[in-house]
Amino acid sequence: MKHNTADVAILQPKYLGFIFYGKSPRNFESAIPELPKGIKKVGVFVEAPIQTILDKVNYYSLDVIQLHGKESAKYTKDLLRILIDSAIKVPEIIKVFSIKDNFDFSQLRSYKDLVDYYLFDTKGKLPGGNGYTFNWDVLKDYPSTKPYFLSGGIGLNELEKIKNFRRSPTSKYCYGIDVNSKFETEPGLKNIEELEKFKHELNK
Repeated sequence: MKHNTADVAILQPKYLGFIFYGKSPRNFESAIPELPKGIKKVGVFVEAPIQTILDKVNYYSLDVIQLHGKESAKYTKDLLRILIDSAIKVPEIIKVFSIKDNFDFSQLRSYKDLVDYYLFDTKGKLPGGNGYTFNWDVLKDYPSTKPYFLSGGIGLNELEKIKNFRRSPTSKYCYGIDVNSKFETEPGLKNIEELEKFKHELNK
């Protein structure tokens, strides 16, 4: 898979994601270039063996683990325990939940003390990269104070929608906007001009 990580890093995103999932066309098997200080490296995993996650954390010096599958709270608790026992710096943990038109927020409870952030993505055929947004109105019922990322099919066409969302009370605990497939020219290669425009317009 080709990638232009170094070019994306010039735009100084807070987080840069690297997908470690063999079934994804974006599966990352390269070396990560040296990144500017302040950018956190996120390893994205889908129901991976815990040892695989440990190996990737160690090899790539990952700052964040994103669990993008149906990982249970027990799995997450075991992962956290093993990370602590391994005497390495424990990365932040993001747990992903997929939404379409509705969502049962009660399932967040068992992860509350185990993860640092939630991420809400679009429910589709794939664990991610489905290319369309979910109904953000669902988040009006968000019952937690834990910060979350908004994800799922976000591109330049969603700029006004995002601006309106950020001005609404619903976005109170929205920590960041996660973008991916809508800015790709092919899996792994990002359109830098469009990303730069998106960042500029969003930060106006």
